Amino acid sequence: MMNIRSIQLADYRSVKELFEEVLSEEVCEQTLVAFGRQLGWDSDLVIVAEADNDIVGVIIGTIDNNKGYYYRIVIAKAYQEQEVDKQLISALKQRFDQKKVSKIYVTADETNEPIFPLFESLGFAATDFIKSFKKLSIVAG
Repeated sequence: MMNIRSIQLADYRSVKELFEEVLSEEVCEQTLVAFGRQLGWDSDLVIVAEADNDIVGVIIGTIDNNKGYYYRIVIAKAYQEQEVDKQLISALKQRFDQKKVSKIYVTADETNEPIFPLFESLGFAATDFIKSFKKLSIVAG
């Protein structure tokens, strides 16, 4: 049974370990910085997937200039075929809708590229993938 919920302070170490398992070292470092910033601003936009008391997925969203951005989705290797990513994307979309963002984008880098087809299957168009996200506050500080 998958539990999709807001991140809690106690999850930090598990989330960090998940990043280290799945992401390259460079991307992991960038993601940890952005993750820390977003936790400080609005932890509502960081959602975890939990199975058997383990964190098996994380999605990090951010809002910049009233636009919502899917920044990073990380799913444990053992759970990558179980549609955890869809559940996290959907949960974050609800949060964006609640916060009444004007538009929702997906940040486009080599780490997110493999999941573009998933976003497309959920109704996102090519124009919703933003390559110039390096200026986002979550990334640039």
